[in-house]
This record gives sequence, C-alpha cells and structure tokens, in this order.
Amino acid sequence: MADVNVGLLVRIEALPGRESEVEQFLQGGLALVNEEPDTITWYAIRLGPTTFGIFDTFPDDSGRQAHLSGQVAAALMENVGELIEEPTIEQVDLIAAKLPR
Repeated sequence: MADVNVGLLVRIEALPGRESEVEQFLQGGLALVNEEPDTITWYAIRLGPTTFGIFDTFPDDSGRQAHLSGQVAAALMENVGELIEEPTIEQVDLIAAKLPR
C-alpha cells in the first residue's frame, strides 16, 4: 500500500428533502474513485441529518489534484443547487495514518 501524505476533507450540506438522494450519490461515487490509482482511501460519511462529508487520502499533491479534476468532483459540483449547497473543500496534510497491510 502506498504512503499517504495529503488529503481532502469535504463538507456537504443536503438541500431540504434531498438527503436520501445525497446518500445515494455518495454511494455511487465509490465506483468512480475505485478507478483512481492515486486515491488511496475514500470515505463518504454522514455527520448529521442533512450534513455529509468525504474524506480521502493521496500519496502526494499530484494525486490530490487529479482527484479534484476527476469525475466525482465534477459530479459533486454539477449537483450544487440541485441536491447540495456549495461544498466546503479543505486540502489537508496528514500527520499519521494507519492503513491496512
């Protein structure tokens, strides 16, 4: 398994009544990120009744930028105003990680 050094923390707020569709959208994103060789880990999470998130990790900034230019990011932005509010995307540096062997 590759080292992970950088990540993304994305906070997503569902529009009223669209929560189940946001959850389905995030579940569908897994197939897309499975095709990204530099996306080491990817998690879709629910933080509250209408708040969701994505946390993913990469070996380096080029992998992170490739992901930001990829299909999941494009689909996420296409759904602003339809399913979700404008997401908050934070680029993070990883300090420590435990990964499967």
